[in-house]
Amino acid sequence: MRLEPQLEARILIVDDHPANALLLQRVLEAEGYNFVDTTTDPRTVVGLHEINDYDLILLDLRMPYLDGFEVMRLLMATIVDDFLPVLVITAQTDEETRLKALREGARDFLTKPFGRSEILARIRNHLEVRALFNRQRVLSETLEARVHERTQALLDSQYETIRRLGRAGELRDNETGMHVVRMSHTCHRLALASGLGEERAKLLRDASPMHDIGKIGIPDRILLKPGSLAPDEWEIMKTHVTIGADMLAGGGSEIISCARTVVLSHHERWDGSGYPAGQRGDEIPIEGRIAALADVFDALTSERPYKSAWSVPAAIDYVHENAGRHFDPNLVTVFDEVLPDILDIREQFADEPDNYALRVAAV
Repeated sequence: MRLEPQLEARILIVDDHPANALLLQRVLEAEGYNFVDTTTDPRTVVGLHEINDYDLILLDLRMPYLDGFEVMRLLMATIVDDFLPVLVITAQTDEETRLKALREGARDFLTKPFGRSEILARIRNHLEVRALFNRQRVLSETLEARVHERTQALLDSQYETIRRLGRAGELRDNETGMHVVRMSHTCHRLALASGLGEERAKLLRDASPMHDIGKIGIPDRILLKPGSLAPDEWEIMKTHVTIGADMLAGGGSEIISCARTVVLSHHERWDGSGYPAGQRGDEIPIEGRIAALADVFDALTSERPYKSAWSVPAAIDYVHENAGRHFDPNLVTVFDEVLPDILDIREQFADEPDNYALRVAAV
């Protein structure tokens, strides 16, 4: 079944002879085409097409300033993922001219003199192809959008699972579990300010909630013990790193791989005195260095079963005092630059003020 003529199609006629352009315009308008432009200056073609997005161009070859070949060359350089029918109008019938026109982007030829029926039939045929191309493009874009939506929904589900698992570990020594939320957003802000780029910063934001997932394997008598841990208890506490790494081992996804990197490296220290591997300086992955700073700052200013919350100024002083020892000194500089944002994160995701008091009262 043939398609109806695309009477709303946008058509441009390019001919340096005004009489020729006017004749073609009248023929098309008499047929019912509603949007027919003409120009006698080939230098205006690209600009007109950028404004009006023509569906078909009728183009003379021999013109001043730019010939038809040059016009097509300029047009095709601006067209990306599109099908623009260009019908060349010429009195030249030699093979060399026709081949050159085809190489430059022509889709068909109208040889002067031409009849009304022929030109209308050729225009109709090419507009049908243009319409089919546009429909297929819309279909492809719609399908791509649906695939993207479903992929994003799957990723969102994975990230939500990761966030909840991270909070599950943190809930064992933090009633609200908001620490992992604040810490992950702080990681994202520090990563951006450090030049890691949006994609990598988002990956760290979504992976960092798993940093203490290994706490699930630490006995309550140690994890929830008020006051300092004995040396043997501290050794058991440190195993939460390897427990978490074992839980995440073998994961094929990028986010699980990043989470495992954070788990293994966020307790390393810049001077090499951390655990589990005693890495120092740039040996520590940047993700681990960022997570260490974000984790410690928020942990210091959060109330836990074994300690009271530090004031923000005291925690900032601690960060400064430990630049070059615990923390990457360059990251401490970045921390100072984005401190207002970090404090905003603390306010936005604050723990419920009475939560800890209620838990203590219930014991």
